[in-house]
Amino acid sequence: MDQDRIVGRAVGIGLGVGVYGVSFGVLAVAAGMSAAQACVMSMLVFTGASQFAFIGVLAAGGGALAAMGPAVMLALRNAAYGLSLAPILPGRLRDRALAAHLVIDETTAMARAQDDPAASRRAFLATGVSVWLFWNAGTLLGALLGGGLSDPRAFGLDAMFPAAFLALLAPQLRRPGAPAAAVVGAVLALVLLPYAPSGVPVIAALAGVVPGVLLARGVRSRGVPA
Repeated sequence: MDQDRIVGRAVGIGLGVGVYGVSFGVLAVAAGMSAAQACVMSMLVFTGASQFAFIGVLAAGGGALAAMGPAVMLALRNAAYGLSLAPILPGRLRDRALAAHLVIDETTAMARAQDDPAASRRAFLATGVSVWLFWNAGTLLGALLGGGLSDPRAFGLDAMFPAAFLALLAPQLRRPGAPAAAVVGAVLALVLLPYAPSGVPVIAALAGVVPGVLLARGVRSRGVPA
């Protein structure tokens, strides 16, 4: 993919992320955070799924420590992304540390969609900068608007990020074992939701990985193509 198309797609992705960045800002304020806290979180944490999980627990009445569990769990996937992207992001430790801050779903998907390492590196950086800028601008706008909305959920703002996250997740479900992991995790979370403290159902859903891995190993051992 040429550089102009990479930049165009990166800006498009950033714009889309900025839209649900507005919903994060609104919901963060509704959950009890100040506008400054929401903005600092978006700048430093910069992983939407974890941020939504954190404020979801706060909104449900949980404390900051309880909110950290599901937020950290969701952030761990970025470590796996980072390992897969390491070959295309060489450089000094300082440069790699800055690049690590941009390792998210969108940058990983764009980088891995390219045909050569140079294009992957350009796609990663362009998408990372675009998403970071629009995500933080959206957060600021949402946080400023949030104080004027009595019930943000009445506008469907709480559904925006889950919908976008599912759209990113959908292609991964074609991998062996992934559908089983998703179904088991979803069932566990739904069963625990009425009884467990806020944040625990999200952590428990991680157990869905076990049957998913076992099924994937079985498929590979039989030599069945993915």
